[in-house]
Amino acid sequence: MRKIDTIAVHCAYTKPSQDIGVIEIRRWHKAKGWRDIGYHYVIRRDGTVEDGRPNQQMGAHVKGHNRYSLGICLVGGMSAQGTPEDNFTSKQIDALKILVDALMDLYNVPERRVLGHRDFPGVNKECPCFDTQEVLFA
Repeated sequence: MRKIDTIAVHCAYTKPSQDIGVIEIRRWHKAKGWRDIGYHYVIRRDGTVEDGRPNQQMGAHVKGHNRYSLGICLVGGMSAQGTPEDNFTSKQIDALKILVDALMDLYNVPERRVLGHRDFPGVNKECPCFDTQEVLFA
């Protein structure tokens, strides 16, 4: 088993009307030439958590940080007008909190190592369109 010490929270950058999941995101990533979906988990609009890549496999979600991290993707994050927006459902946030708590316990990940994609050095993205530390731990 690889060492996991970071959890990265992402968004799919999809409009609120789009209810997609692992199947669609896997198709998108494979169309880019990737071998599989880049995330380990996807949380749909209704709060359903779907498994992506197995945890023991390195993901493809934060360049330079995949070796030791797990990636969680929330469906949503784009307004109807096509701009970044925190439009996640309460069911998604509840599911995210439960999943992150379980993964932190399983892999002994400290709170300070649970980051939004935008919080990694050198990343110039809004993803996941909210302050991860505030939403999960405040």
